[in-house]
Amino acid sequence: MLIHPIDFRYGTQEMKAVWCEENRFRCIISAETALVSALASCGLISQADADMVAENAPRASLARAKEIEAEIGHDLMGMVKALSEVSGEAGRFVHFGATSSDILDTATGLQLKEAFSVLEAKLQAFLAVLLERAEETADLLCMARTHGQHALPMTYGLRFAVWAEEVSRHLVRLSEIRPRVLVGKLTGAVGTLAAFGKDGMAVQSAMMQKLGLSDAGLTTQVISRDRYAEYIFLLANIATTLEKIAVEIRSLQRTEIGEVSEPFGKNQVGSSTMPHKRNPVKCEQVCGLARIVRSMVEPALLNNTLWDERDLTNSASERITFPEASVLTDHCIHIMTGVLRGLVIHEDAVACNLQYLQGVNLAESVMIEMTKRGMPRQDAHEIIRQASLNALALRRPLAEVLADIPAVTAVLSAEELRSLLNAEYYTGLAAEQTKSLIEKLR
Repeated sequence: MLIHPIDFRYGTQEMKAVWCEENRFRCIISAETALVSALASCGLISQADADMVAENAPRASLARAKEIEAEIGHDLMGMVKALSEVSGEAGRFVHFGATSSDILDTATGLQLKEAFSVLEAKLQAFLAVLLERAEETADLLCMARTHGQHALPMTYGLRFAVWAEEVSRHLVRLSEIRPRVLVGKLTGAVGTLAAFGKDGMAVQSAMMQKLGLSDAGLTTQVISRDRYAEYIFLLANIATTLEKIAVEIRSLQRTEIGEVSEPFGKNQVGSSTMPHKRNPVKCEQVCGLARIVRSMVEPALLNNTLWDERDLTNSASERITFPEASVLTDHCIHIMTGVLRGLVIHEDAVACNLQYLQGVNLAESVMIEMTKRGMPRQDAHEIIRQASLNALALRRPLAEVLADIPAVTAVLSAEELRSLLNAEYYTGLAAEQTKSLIEKLR
């Protein structure tokens, strides 16, 4: 019986495969096998025994481990016994000198290593789509909004470029936290490596080298959870960027604005009762799931506040936070990549909205020019402010209202006013900034 929507509704196969029960089991077996190999490389057991465990490890099964767990009530020991059973005489060295967290935390490091690869590839693909859309619309003038109100002209290219640069920072963050998160440990029950004596550091180093992980340095019985909190926070940060983009698309798709539309399938149904509906459901889904990902941050932080050298309060929480935050963030990246790739831009509506205020949205350009020509900036601001309010109240073009103000016509001709109130005149370096970023990130 399926209960969690991740099982049947959300998530890509790539990320689900990382956190599935079978892969968790295989990562644990890999950690145990690497431990035995490290013991051999340090001369503590024979190479023949290490080879025996490695050769038989694929025969260890999750099903058998669960049978043993049902008898003894310990999940990790169930897996240890399942591996020992298939390893013959060499099975006596399985889990030698290790505590459960040595293996479990190291297995988590292996899973996170896989998750990082999936996330990096997905973010790179999403970034590529944003850069494509930025290049395509680098010169497409549109209305910018602040506080939900018309502000100044900008370009769609700049809007996409701002998002692209934000995503590029997440890729940098992913790279930066990699060495802090992709770690394992073999420090024993309280972090002293007592079981291996003087060989402890060498055995740990050999084990991690075989697994492609760094050692976690000083630990208690567990790896300090500040590392994992950093990972969960990165996922929350990425999910929030995706929500930010989704919120903007939802706003721009409002009927009254109508500048963009989510891709909509030929046979897609928007409403069970209103046949005309074309709702931004994908963006809405991302906004909803981002809330769940962000909710994982507090548990991740609290997982670091364990009693003494450890307690078990982190364990149940992490069984949920790691897979859910990873799968849902990856899912949101996948969804938004498709939305941005297929996003429809209605250029007629874009142009209509740009002209909607009949020049009032370009009032700043007139104020700046009047100041350049000698009028005090505050005086120019007040004149243009009152003129803009009159234009809005009377529903008249701002140019006509300004033409009736002697203080304005004394420094600006009618032709100059028309030029200043042309959106193409006042987009600054929007296109240049966009093209520069595209070149930089490609």
